[in-house]
Amino acid sequence: MTVKPNWLRVKAPQWQRVGNVKEILRDLSLNTVCEEASCPNIGECFQARTATFLIMGPACTRACPYCDIDFEKKPLPLDRTEPFRLAEAVKRLKLNHVVITSVNRDDLPDGGASQFVRCIEEVRSISPNTTIEVLIPDLCANWEALESILTAKPEVLNHNTETIPRLYRRVRPQGNYQRSLELLQCTRQLAPWIYTKSGIMVGLGETDAEVREVMENLRAVDCDILTIGQYLQPSQQHLGVKEFVTPQQFDAWREFGESIGFLQVVSSPLTRSSYHAEQVRKLMQLYPR
Repeated sequence: MTVKPNWLRVKAPQWQRVGNVKEILRDLSLNTVCEEASCPNIGECFQARTATFLIMGPACTRACPYCDIDFEKKPLPLDRTEPFRLAEAVKRLKLNHVVITSVNRDDLPDGGASQFVRCIEEVRSISPNTTIEVLIPDLCANWEALESILTAKPEVLNHNTETIPRLYRRVRPQGNYQRSLELLQCTRQLAPWIYTKSGIMVGLGETDAEVREVMENLRAVDCDILTIGQYLQPSQQHLGVKEFVTPQQFDAWREFGESIGFLQVVSSPLTRSSYHAEQVRKLMQLYPR
């Protein structure tokens, strides 16, 4: 499929407003997943003066065939100044809620957990009222590394399951569905005060029943928040789109998710893991911990 339906068309961003955010990011030498992963919402988010920071990158140690992040470059040593620069960007952008994610760093003993901790600590020190969400890799099941991140007390711990179990070998060849569920379960057990979150992309050949099964599996490990969005092929070298899922189907998944106990389900064609992530602040008021 090459022609996108009308519901996937987005307005071109106003460069003057987008450029202001890009200037701050360039000035501080920071990467964003908005740019590296070719997010379709980059215009809306940059115009709203927000971004999802991508640390320890932009080179990834995994080669997931759906992802547009570079995996051919050699990962660099951790930059000790990155947490300070990220915190400064949060301050300059006046963010109420910040999302910090990373590439996979399987080359590091702790999967990069220590860098997440430093970033959380620096944001806390310079912008104490900003709520923090971390979108982390699976850390190769190093639960001690996970515990170190949780000890830094981000408000939200996000880890994406990405797809259904049947498609894992094709979509996430170096991932493990059960390991992702276990990470979320461990988070709930180790840090019950933290809101847990996960996300999946659709349009890769999954069925409605398979999506609902993933949703039920996530609720079984007490996941609080779920995002569901349409997969879009970044280039001809990436996995192709099998189906453009209708907005009505996304609404049906949202309703089902709410019926089985998710505190929040963000489900639409253009939804991404951190799209409108700041809404969690309202959720925290409704369901305090």
